[in-house]
Amino acid sequence: MKFIFIHQNFPGQFKHLAPALAAQGHEVLGIGINQPAHPTPGVKVILHRPHHLNEKPGSAELQDHHAKILRGKSTAGVLSKLKEAGFRPDVICAHSGWGEAYFVKDVFPDVPLLVYAEYYYGGPLGDAYFDPEFSRQTLADDQRLRLKNTHLLHALTAADCGLSPTVFQRDRHPAELREKIKAIHDGIDSERFHPEPNANVTLKQAGITLTGHEEVITFVARELEPYRGYHIFMRALPLLLKLRPKAQVVIVGGSGVSYGAAPADKRSWKDIFFQEVAEHVDKKRVHFVGKVPHHALTQLMQVSSAHVYLTYPFVLSWSMLEAMSIGCLIVGSRTGPVEEFIEHEKTGLLVDFFDPEGLARTVADAVEHRESLTHLRTAARKLVLERCDLNSICLPAQMRLLSDLADSTKGI
Repeated sequence: MKFIFIHQNFPGQFKHLAPALAAQGHEVLGIGINQPAHPTPGVKVILHRPHHLNEKPGSAELQDHHAKILRGKSTAGVLSKLKEAGFRPDVICAHSGWGEAYFVKDVFPDVPLLVYAEYYYGGPLGDAYFDPEFSRQTLADDQRLRLKNTHLLHALTAADCGLSPTVFQRDRHPAELREKIKAIHDGIDSERFHPEPNANVTLKQAGITLTGHEEVITFVARELEPYRGYHIFMRALPLLLKLRPKAQVVIVGGSGVSYGAAPADKRSWKDIFFQEVAEHVDKKRVHFVGKVPHHALTQLMQVSSAHVYLTYPFVLSWSMLEAMSIGCLIVGSRTGPVEEFIEHEKTGLLVDFFDPEGLARTVADAVEHRESLTHLRTAARKLVLERCDLNSICLPAQMRLLSDLADSTKGI
């Protein structure tokens, strides 16, 4: 069979599925805008450049929508050339987040389209007005969020099927569209992300080597920003370090912004919130290591005594499930995406997102009693194996879904 995967940053969420199909002998094409960091085995990648993408017509909402339309048109142009050359895919899979899925059905109306429905903005129980420190609900904000879903709705209503990695993310979508969305996680490679009692990590700048015998508290986010609770973790640090005077805190993440607004004064959230508590912490025990290679991140989580994961009600990070697969003792925020996988005192520990003191005391207690909490680590890994394992659960489910979609149009 023939498959096309469309993602601005191909392979994106298709990094396992696309090469797995190619390995089975299927013809697989990837369509993206940005040059991939690494080749995807067996997959030919076609890059395109939307024209006039830097044009800025009218309001911010118009500029955003305009850019998405241009990406959609550019993607449709690539598809049209493939069609003219006689290439007809059996299934097209597209991430709709940046507009690329807008006009897929206008080129291939009879080809099944699966849209990766990652997130739907606005409404109750979501991220938009979750943190009152950074947002308050206004009519203008409601209007902005409604418009922000325009391209997502176009793609999903045209699609034959949607795919979300978690139930929480699926259920953010309107009820009338939710039934066409399947909740299947992208998959966690449990053979790669596994417990390793003999792991060690050297922090060169600090001149120390950490093992599972030390008290190591880890915090990981792509970017150190409010959406991932970085400000809450910083505010918990003074008490946490006081309660655990031997603990080493290792913080992984960049100084940019992936989600939400950037600071108004051009500083980074990382610096703003660390400076807020800097006079009250032992800086020799707080280690900012920036973004690290994935193998180093894995080793770090393998030596972790307690791993903190906080998030707004938003897209769940792969890193939390990877940490669970490694067998980390998770202290997570009591928010929707986390609660889907962490049950308090069963697969980890939960705290109120806005309670720095509660977070500090829970982490300190978890570190002190980590030997007696081994069952939480075991249960966390077991849950990943049973629900999110890449090779035994997620890839087979994704492949069945694509096979069913391809079969749905045979004989038409």
